[in-house]
Amino acid sequence: MKSNYILNSLLVLMVLSLTFSSCTELENENFSEFIADEFTPSESDLPRITRAAYGDWRKVLLLWDGYWRVQEVSADGVVIPARPNGWVDGGVHKRIFMHTWLPSDPIVNETWYRCYAGINNCNRVMYQLESLLDEEEVAPALAELRALRASYYYVLCDVYGNVPIVTDFDVPDGFLPEQSSRKEVYDFVVQELEESIPFLTEDNDANTYGRFNKWAARTLLAKMYLNAEVFSGFAQWEACLAQCDSIIVSERFALEADQKSVFITENQNSKEIVYGISIDENYTTDWNAFDVHMQTLQPSNQASYNMTHTPWGGMCAVPQFINTFDPEDKRLSNNYIYGQQFAATGEVLYCTMGGLAGKPLAYVNEVPSIDFTEEIHGYRFGKFEIAMGASNILNNDFPLFRYADVLMMKAECLLRTGNEDNAAEIVTSIRERAFLADSEKAVVTGAELLEGSVYDYGLRDSNAQTFEGGSDVEFGRFLDELGWEFDQEGRRRQDLIRFGVFSSKSWLSHVPNGNYRTLFPIPLSAMETNSNLTQNPGY
Repeated sequence: MKSNYILNSLLVLMVLSLTFSSCTELENENFSEFIADEFTPSESDLPRITRAAYGDWRKVLLLWDGYWRVQEVSADGVVIPARPNGWVDGGVHKRIFMHTWLPSDPIVNETWYRCYAGINNCNRVMYQLESLLDEEEVAPALAELRALRASYYYVLCDVYGNVPIVTDFDVPDGFLPEQSSRKEVYDFVVQELEESIPFLTEDNDANTYGRFNKWAARTLLAKMYLNAEVFSGFAQWEACLAQCDSIIVSERFALEADQKSVFITENQNSKEIVYGISIDENYTTDWNAFDVHMQTLQPSNQASYNMTHTPWGGMCAVPQFINTFDPEDKRLSNNYIYGQQFAATGEVLYCTMGGLAGKPLAYVNEVPSIDFTEEIHGYRFGKFEIAMGASNILNNDFPLFRYADVLMMKAECLLRTGNEDNAAEIVTSIRERAFLADSEKAVVTGAELLEGSVYDYGLRDSNAQTFEGGSDVEFGRFLDELGWEFDQEGRRRQDLIRFGVFSSKSWLSHVPNGNYRTLFPIPLSAMETNSNLTQNPGY
């Protein structure tokens, strides 16, 4: 199913690209006349046409130095340390982890430019549709594109805060957009979603999979309200709760009996996915389209899965984060790769480089320092199933929004508004599938959710150690629950910021480096080309 979805999207994108490309690629620069002469869509064409604007989300999230790395490598669960085969790269990976990134670093640039590419695509398709169809015909498609465009601005609001809002495609030559405040960007996203939702379809089926229907838009709106205090300065717990309840009472989604079912290779039919990013190795051709397995597994693991490419073995889990898990939590054993490694045929695998070359490849929950590791150091990532014969691109769809997230957003709102016992019932319902062998361990109480975090914060570098603990983190146990349920899903930074941890705690080799680091700088190249931009404070 997802291959058909992507193929249809690519075919439409090819038509649109050939027909509606930029002025520098067209002899006829009159877009509306050119479109009318070459292509007249009907209402039945609209779903396929709108898909042309979706492809940028995968690039925003998963391409090298994208939003996934922004959210995970800057946080307390993922690290890219120096390895025997490199992974130093001029210090770029270390700077993400240490919060010392520069306005010229790729991690700063990529999310910015990929988001604006997505926004430009939305604006382009909206402009084209408005010139071809009457207002009533095009209303649902425009609403969908407005919601999609809002999702790109959600990322910009989260990462950079103060960014330009551009809603027109036909801008004059030399146009330099004005910068908006983070509060203005927040208000814009909320308004776009609120105005779009009434026109969006309530259908949740194969035809709406991977698109912004009403439920995906409501989930995004709930996320905006969940982070409203950070984004705008004003908490919106009740508003977030209302959006979550509207999704829950629709009864269109449900928790999978096994969390792993959400992340299998053919996961497009999961009843838990609210909005998934479709990926198919036959049509998704960017080299780094979805390569978390390549970045985390050591070269010898190629034989574990009969992979077509040799993995590079860089990133791994921060040991302190792994230590927060209950050893009986299935999410630990299902989502991480550790211990002695074997080939698919059962043979023991060995290290191939560094000081342990020739020794058994057995991953341990130790990382001496971000500046030095051997092949065995650190648990590796396996939340997304790695299929036998996998290429350099995982074939799994990426569940950007899932029903467990909706439930946990509701639980957080209840917790923060004094209803901790009701919040605990929701958290327990999610924990139940992780503790099937001991149902009592699944139960969490409201009093426990009010406690601090079990994360043992502090430096754990071989050169320095401090002990800060997590008992002082307000609602820290709930933050732990978010970590256990949503690890490796590209969101940890945002959660740490909301709970006041991101710029206040140490972990592994990382020490706090200023509260202003909760926002990334405006890319240097953007500052140099747009005189209307002002750099974020602190940079």
